[in-house]
Amino acid sequence: MAKDNGVSLSVIKRLPKYYRYLESINDRGIVRVSSKELSEITGLTASQIRQDLNHYGCFGQQGYGYNVRELMDELSKIIGVDKEYKMVLVGFGNIGHALFQYKSFKDLGYHIDAVFDLEAKDATENDPEVISIDKLAAYLKENKVDIGIISTPKDASQEVCDKLCDGDVSGIWNFSPVDIKTKNDVVLENVHLDESLFTLTYFINSPEDFNF
Repeated sequence: MAKDNGVSLSVIKRLPKYYRYLESINDRGIVRVSSKELSEITGLTASQIRQDLNHYGCFGQQGYGYNVRELMDELSKIIGVDKEYKMVLVGFGNIGHALFQYKSFKDLGYHIDAVFDLEAKDATENDPEVISIDKLAAYLKENKVDIGIISTPKDASQEVCDKLCDGDVSGIWNFSPVDIKTKNDVVLENVHLDESLFTLTYFINSPEDFNF
């Protein structure tokens, strides 16, 4: 699997889409799929799909297409979902609560091992134990954490980010309504729900631009 170092961000962001559709195809017992069939399912062109996958190696065969299970396995390695990840969630408001309750994380190997907020709370039948945010630094010192999830109000997010970076996390998934900056080469993914909604309403009002 030879990776092309010139892979663009747009290609990288399409890989999870391919994986998700392949997973659906595999669940239906389909053994092989052509780029044309993938095109019909994903809405992308067959040429685009082939170009995207060719950045990472030659997976298909002319006249046969792609072996669904084998391509899924290769994409899982490329994306990194062939591994287990330990995560902490900081901020247990509405978004934090929804993220914790999302069952697919655990199925994919993403485990939220601890939850932090301003005030500690005992575990209940529906909610986990919530640890005081004052203990975050100590927890990170004693436990290896791969990903920190931030769902705090914006005035607290950068401070939390700094603590996570100092605690040697590998990546941060930020749901707070402000862009933050990491240090120590920590990877950052900002998720702004309002921007996604704004994009939707843009295309509702300018349908002529919705051509992809």
